[in-house]
Amino acid sequence: MRIDAYNKVSQLYNTSNVKKAAKPSGSSFSDKLEISQKGQDYRVAKQIVTQTPDVREDRIKEIKKQIESGTYNIGMSEVADKVVNRYFDELV
Repeated sequence: MRIDAYNKVSQLYNTSNVKKAAKPSGSSFSDKLEISQKGQDYRVAKQIVTQTPDVREDRIKEIKKQIESGTYNIGMSEVADKVVNRYFDELV
């Protein structure tokens, strides 16, 4: 291997004199975040939903009282309608 040829090539491309990139001076750019009105509305709705309980305790207590007293009656046609509707909703 010829070292003198390598030295001449490196001198030709100035590989030993690598300069660093200059940083831009006086940059006045700043990031800014703006949330649309629709996004703000979505955030508020999400907070309300998370604060709302999944179970309606008042409705459960009312139904339990009706069951215990024997006054809770549901028609079979209503039950059949709900079952059929749920079945077709799950198919879609």
